[in-house]
Amino acid sequence: MKSKLIILLFCIPLLSSCDDMFEPALENIYDENMMHSQPTFAQGILGQAYALLPYTTAPQSDLATDDAVSNDINNSYLKMATGSWASNSDPLSRWKKHYYAIQNINLVLKHIDQITWAEDESANKMFYMHYKGECYAMRALHTFFLLQTHAGKTSSGELLGVPLHLEAEDASSDFNKPRDSYQKCVEQVLADMNQAMELLPLDFGDVSSVNEIPEKYIQEGANVESYNRAFGQHMKGRISNRIIEAIRTQLLLMAASPAFSEGSGITWENVADNAAIVLDRIGGVSGMDMDGWTWYTNVNEIANLSAGDNPQEILWRGRISDNNTREADNYPPSIYGKGRVNPTQNLVDAFPMANGYPIDDPRGFFDSTQPYENRDPRLKTYVLVNGETQGVKNSVIITGVYGDNLDRLNGENGKSTRTGYYLRKQLRSDINLTPNSTSTQKHYTAFIRYTEIFLAYAEAANEAWGPLGKGAHNYSAYDVIKAIRSRAGIGVMNGDPYLEEAKNNKDKMRELIRNERRLELCFENFRFWDLRRWKVGLEELNETAEGVEIQKVEGAGSLVYLPFDAEERRYKDYMYYGPIPYSETQKYNSLEQNAGW
Repeated sequence: MKSKLIILLFCIPLLSSCDDMFEPALENIYDENMMHSQPTFAQGILGQAYALLPYTTAPQSDLATDDAVSNDINNSYLKMATGSWASNSDPLSRWKKHYYAIQNINLVLKHIDQITWAEDESANKMFYMHYKGECYAMRALHTFFLLQTHAGKTSSGELLGVPLHLEAEDASSDFNKPRDSYQKCVEQVLADMNQAMELLPLDFGDVSSVNEIPEKYIQEGANVESYNRAFGQHMKGRISNRIIEAIRTQLLLMAASPAFSEGSGITWENVADNAAIVLDRIGGVSGMDMDGWTWYTNVNEIANLSAGDNPQEILWRGRISDNNTREADNYPPSIYGKGRVNPTQNLVDAFPMANGYPIDDPRGFFDSTQPYENRDPRLKTYVLVNGETQGVKNSVIITGVYGDNLDRLNGENGKSTRTGYYLRKQLRSDINLTPNSTSTQKHYTAFIRYTEIFLAYAEAANEAWGPLGKGAHNYSAYDVIKAIRSRAGIGVMNGDPYLEEAKNNKDKMRELIRNERRLELCFENFRFWDLRRWKVGLEELNETAEGVEIQKVEGAGSLVYLPFDAEERRYKDYMYYGPIPYSETQKYNSLEQNAGW
């Protein structure tokens, strides 16, 4: 059947340096067979798979955890966390867009053997290998996101994934397909990744001699010109084998976690071994970027970043653009921001003292009258606390109720903080939002950071071999966490004795690793998924988001810090797994819903 498609071919803004890969052709109506002679049509279809990826710099799902709340009363994640999450009201749902992407990918795979990519035989073969590999890789990635969002246990206790769609479909296809088992879905994603990796290079980039071309392409007739056309510098930013290896680590980490391990066939050893493949390519722990925890504000690094290249911390990223969107959303209102994301006291309390001890350990010497002093340097780097500065003019931000400006706690402007804190992470401080003199700066979205992979290795290695175990590798969970804490300035003056205690106790190390993951990846949309894959207790899932009211003692000038409940969480015991969209279960009776929804 010749189905008619309306495809928008456009330059994909998520990619770093391949803006010339898709020729603009607005709302062209083509028969799908036209891609045989018009490869840009096929490229445009595949390009939509990139456009539909859910990577974002906006802290969204964080607002439904104990790490943050929003001052926007209409925020869908606020509503979700406070009791309105339902199968017909799910801001996390990715069902339609990921299946749309998968259908487009399958459509290209259906025709890919008949597409003429280039008149030159060698170049045609190289493009064929590239785009076929890219199709398998992107199908794997979109299926992974579907599993993360919609996999779960049914009322019978069976762990199911999602329906696997491996062929292009048309109006005559049977869409009433049951969900496949979680294990089968994981195996299919891994199979797609393996097929992709047989076709794609480790990284895209130009070669200057035949000796630099990987052997698998030499065997297919590659020369320098044809290889560079299909896999050269201008392709950087597209999915490559290095990126696939990292996504595979994400998949395996999810599948080995308590919420999924019984039905996945994946072990912690699998996760650690795969993460080590990624990390060994940069030299293991010695390759960790010492400035990686502030990647978003390393201004000289960002300014000098060439198209398609990555900083040391970044494994995959979006393109660089000049804007002030993050700052306009999250600067305090006194400097013309909306203050939307408000970190919680819960998160603030999770940052240890500079000597490495938690704040509730007497050896940390926490001072409740000066709660932000002698703390983990990441606290003031990621969270804007009372009395600190923000913006290009270094404006002092007073969140205490004694303040007389727009930034005070629960002000009446609808833009002030609800917790006593504002967001600093992911924001640049060299931006001016003052009307008539507004400025912008360069930003990019970090899709995958090496720190995430280091933390995945630490978690898996600790579970598989204990804090000091290394398996077949050269570093342990302890080695990774020590490096992460050291680069942030934790325990550098005293040898981090709290970590030294944890290295002899698997349970204590697990707690420390999870907390380090919480801190390092805060406001990057990880915690919502982490709490659920860990299958934490319902009381932890429903931990009330707290704030702090800061008062000034009359006459003395000293401050008093009074914690308060800012927002309750109302999750039910079945909400470790998200729902299948209600509309889909109503259309297809073979589509079994997750328990409770």
